[in-house]
This record gives sequence, C-alpha cells and structure tokens, in this order.
Amino acid sequence: MKGLTADYQLTLPAILRRNEALFGYREVVTRLPDKSFHRYTYADFVRRAKKLSVALGELGLDKSDRIATLAWNSHQHLEAYFGVPCSGAVVHTVNPRLNPDDLAYVINHAEDKILLIDETMLPLLDAIRDEVHLERIFVMSADGAVPDSAPDGVESYEDLLASADEDDFEYPDFNETDAAAMCYTSGTTGRPKGVTYSHRGICLHSMASAMPDMLGLRERDTVMPVVPMFHVNAWGTPFTAVLVGAKQVMPGPHLDPESLLENLTQEEVTVTAGVPTIFFGILRKLDEDPDAYDLSGLHDMIIGGSAAPETMIRAFQERHGLRVLHAWGMTETTPLGTVCNLTTEKEDLPEDEKYRIRSTQGIPGPFIEVRARGDEGFAPWDGDSMGELEIRGPWVSGAYYKDEDPDKFTDDGWFRTGDIVSIAPGGYMEIQDRTKDLIKSGGEWISSVALENELMAHEAVAEAAVIAVPSEKWQERPLGVVVLEEGKSATEEDLIAHLARSHAKWSLPDSIEFVEEIPRTAAGKFLKRALREQFKDYAPAE
Repeated sequence: MKGLTADYQLTLPAILRRNEALFGYREVVTRLPDKSFHRYTYADFVRRAKKLSVALGELGLDKSDRIATLAWNSHQHLEAYFGVPCSGAVVHTVNPRLNPDDLAYVINHAEDKILLIDETMLPLLDAIRDEVHLERIFVMSADGAVPDSAPDGVESYEDLLASADEDDFEYPDFNETDAAAMCYTSGTTGRPKGVTYSHRGICLHSMASAMPDMLGLRERDTVMPVVPMFHVNAWGTPFTAVLVGAKQVMPGPHLDPESLLENLTQEEVTVTAGVPTIFFGILRKLDEDPDAYDLSGLHDMIIGGSAAPETMIRAFQERHGLRVLHAWGMTETTPLGTVCNLTTEKEDLPEDEKYRIRSTQGIPGPFIEVRARGDEGFAPWDGDSMGELEIRGPWVSGAYYKDEDPDKFTDDGWFRTGDIVSIAPGGYMEIQDRTKDLIKSGGEWISSVALENELMAHEAVAEAAVIAVPSEKWQERPLGVVVLEEGKSATEEDLIAHLARSHAKWSLPDSIEFVEEIPRTAAGKFLKRALREQFKDYAPAE
C-alpha cells in the first residue's frame, strides 16, 4: 500500500513562488564595481527573474541547454540562479579564476549555449573567445549598457530582460529530478569534472541548511555570502535565503577586508560565509582597530573550503565575541556535508576541549551518511582510526557529467571523497588530509593538515602549507612552506620548536622555506601540486 501524500515536486520554481507570495518586502543589496550600492526588493527580483526566464525561452533553447555565468555575487547573478532553471535550462556557474585553458575547457565540455558575464570580467573573453562555441553573450553591467571595451557581438543583459513580458511567465511544472544547476570541480588532480544538481537536490539542501542545527538561516537574518556564487553556488546560501526570505547582501567584486567590514556594519549582517583566507584578513583588520566596526549583530561566521585553525576560532571568539561555525563540503555534495554545532552531550566539556571539537568538521547533515574506509575495512568511530571518507545522501552526486571518473563512486552508491578522516563517537568528523597530500615517511603516515594548523597558530605565521619532498632514507619527508605576517619574524628553528610542543619528533619538517605567497587553486585553496613541482628537487636535511 502506498501513502496518499500529494505528489508535490521539489523544484526551484516552487521556491521562487514561495518567495513571491511571502517575502516581497525584503531587500537584496549589491556592492557595485564603483563601490556604490544597488538596492531592490525580492518583489523586484522575482519580476526580473521571470522576465529572464521568458526572454531565454524566446531564444529557442532546448530543455536542459546549459547557460554559463561568469559573474561576482550580485542581484543580477541571483536572477540567473532562478530565471535560468525556471526557463527549463541549466545554470552553469563558471569559475573565472580558472586558467584560460581550463576556462575554455569547462565551457565547451558543458556545451554552454549562452554566456551571462559581469562587466568586470569582460577581459577574460579575450583569452577564450576564439576557443569556445557560444551562440550569444550578454553583459551584466551596472548601468545596463554594453561597455565600450566589450568585444564585438556582446549584447546587453538589461536589453534581454526588456525584450520580455513578465505577464508571459507561467510557473513551470518540472520533474524534480531534472537538472537545475551545474558546477565543475577545481581540477587539482586533472581536468575539472562536471557536477549537475537536480531541482530536488537543491531544494532538500536548502531546507536542511535552514535547520537550526545546520546553518539556521531565518527570515529575520541578513546574509552576506562572501564565498563567490561561482564557487559551488556560494555554498547554497542564495537558494536558502530566497527560500526563507532572508535579506541578502552581495559584496560584488570587493572582497578586501575593509569593504567586507563596511558591508557587515552598514547592512547589519547576521550571517556571513567564506573561506579561511578571507576571515584571516578580517581578523587582522579587527585586531588593528577593534572599535572601528560594530559587528554586534553578527551571530555566525560560517567558514569552510579548507580547515579553520583552532587559533582562528579562538581569536574571533575571545578577542571579538564572534562565533565561527565550521562546515565541510565539496562540489559533489552541493556542497554542505557536515556542520560543527556542539550537541548537548558536549556542553559540559572544558572550554579547551570544546574549542578542539569546534575546529573539526562536525557532524553529518540530515539524511547525509558518512563512513571511513581504511586498509582493513571500515574504520570505527573512535576518533583515532583513519580512512578515506565516503558519503551518500539526497544531495550527493551519484555520477559526474558525461560519466567521467566512474571509479569515484562505489557499487553500493557512495561517493569516494579522497579526504582522509577520523570520526569520533557522536559522529564528529575531522579531516586529517587529502589522500594525495598524506606524507609517508619511514613507513609512518604524517598529516600535512595537522602540521599546517599548528604552524598557523604561531603569531608570526600568516599562511602555511606542508608538502612531501623525496627522501632517499625515509621515502618522503615533510617540508613546511610559510608566509610570515607583515612586520613579524620567525626563524626555521623557531617554527620547528613550536611544532615540537605538540608533534612527535619523527613527524616534524626537516626544513622550513619562507615564501612571499602560496599558490592557490581557483577556489582559493592551497595549490599543493604547484608547490610539489616547485620543490621537486628539494634536498631535505637527513
């Protein structure tokens, strides 16, 4: 016997319809390229998203055709998040930080038909225009005009919207399993791979994100996603904010600490989200002048993308009264997988232990299941045993676009993440390393992440990465690569002695190299592949 629940499809049009009915009064604020602010309401947003949907339908696209975006966080990009899927097409957010070769590759591999591009990103077209097979290109500019610097053939996004009649829009009745959005992985180990998100997956991800023990977004919140909308859909926060009716503040291209702090203060932001490097900059600015900004309404700073060191979590809490909420996910998990809220079981623990737990990646979200596969089977949840993280759930990918790299998916439906983790009793997961970044020295495994976090706890260290370099005697040895804080100093001996307080002698780097900057991936993570190439002939002390 089947249940008699109505067959209601979970789709982005349903989220848009809810927003239109309930939250038209709430604002969407964008920091424009000239640093002025654009403001309009959700009622304006819905009207324009409808017009975009109608206009795209009149271009003769087929269902599920891909439409690419190259854009910062803005109200126009938000319109594409909903207007494109409501037209039956798939919105493909492209990362402008990719090198030109990968940029052209993902546009061609996805078979994008149309490109919506931010005016500040028009220079990127020069490097790829002859390599891609786009039918139309529309520029999203602050004044609606096509800039004089735009290549021939580029059209106005505002003219595209003006060509459509909002009254021609009808809420479509899609199947919830249809593709709505698409992102590509950062391609750290090869070519980027395509991940497609269903309407159902995005809707469930949005509902779960709004739950109190996840990100806890509410109508009364003001949300500023610093993580770019071209990076895994800004971790889904724009979709969730539209669902719950939260005000949104879009920082545009201005990701410097001063601009972000101005936004946080002026717009009275309550929730923000970004990668650790962004928040390191904010922390330094707050330390320089703690009274310059009023962040009293900011109750959650969601940090993900890479591990937030315990020292950062402590510094924000103890020096500025700001709470860091640690989270983990991947392109393949839409991306939210785990969130580190403390359960009641942890409330009476000593403060030091609570900080240690808050620096882990936390517990799985609703309907998300995790396991760690070691050399001898699945690792127990004892907090010490390690294995490669495997994950499954209703918003976790089951395959890559065009069925690439099928070995990343198990026969019983789990995704192999490539992250080496331990899972503690109670489900708290801690990333120990990536499989490709573990260092094997003298038959023992060394976690580069653990060393990096401890190095960044030193007051003189701004950034640190640890990689394996060849060793004839030990097979591999760890090498520390460090960027010092401006105006501060530390020697190799200082940093190794600092590590020795909490790490076994055999796991310590033999050497520390000081550099001006550490190369990063398009997603802002340390590009260890480049470091390994740079130091491939490095001879560590034996």
